[in-house]
Amino acid sequence: MNASGMTNLGDLEVFVRVILCGGMSMAARDLGLSPAVVSKRIKRLEERLGTRLLQRTTRQISLTEAGQGFHERVLAVLSGLEEAEAYAAGRSSDVSGTLKISAPTSFGRLHIAPHLKVFMDAHAELSVHLVLSDDFTDIVADGFDLAIRIADLSDSSLVARKLAPVRRILCAAPSYLARHGMPETIEDLKRHACLPAHNHDAWRLEGPEGSLSLRPEGRLITNSSEVIREAVIAGQGIALRSTWDIGPELKAGQLTQVLPAYEGSRNVALSAVYPSRQFLPAKVRLFIDFLAGLYGPVPYWER
Repeated sequence: MNASGMTNLGDLEVFVRVILCGGMSMAARDLGLSPAVVSKRIKRLEERLGTRLLQRTTRQISLTEAGQGFHERVLAVLSGLEEAEAYAAGRSSDVSGTLKISAPTSFGRLHIAPHLKVFMDAHAELSVHLVLSDDFTDIVADGFDLAIRIADLSDSSLVARKLAPVRRILCAAPSYLARHGMPETIEDLKRHACLPAHNHDAWRLEGPEGSLSLRPEGRLITNSSEVIREAVIAGQGIALRSTWDIGPELKAGQLTQVLPAYEGSRNVALSAVYPSRQFLPAKVRLFIDFLAGLYGPVPYWER
């Protein structure tokens, strides 16, 4: 095929960005173009191909059957081009631009922030925009390259790569247990002061009788996981906490595991999530690989 018969590569990139962002207006903002220009380039691409790629309504866009197949093949082409450029330039680990990451507040502060210098020193042309929030952000709508999540993602529509297992245990301070005694059975929790999760989630546990769910009632209500952490260390009650969060306190004897036969659901894991497996920018892949190497199957907070 001669050059005049080839589709404009820029139009393909615009098409992929429209799908990634979920709309032309958001794609235009992301690309620094006007919505009219984005719409014109999509129309030009459809005319060049002789088929409609997108179904447009007043509220959203969706791929046609032809658009779906075309999208999958374009992603492979663009991904291959990025790898080819990196290879030809001899810079497979040299990335630039901005990497925008969403992460949970406490985990980000404890286990991402302290390690950023190593990653950023290795990639001097890359800027990192780290946003800490305990809410599940919409990574596509909010323009994130990836999000770090601690959750059961079995039903997620996003692509997830597990970075590390998450172990959650029931725990209390020795001062609390000295006053109220050590619970012997799961039923004993009803007569103890419990510290409900900051997000009001139930305690999903696995024990000798299988999976169970408890929704503890407590006098302390907060929207901050770190407040619950400080409360359990201070001896206010029993809490369900991740070992990445309280590892030093367990080792120092400031906290004691309670009812060790019961721990949090094994389906909960630390994962990196991103919109598409097929077109993964090098900067995202490098950061995910960095975290996977940093944590591993037995993360350092468990050693």
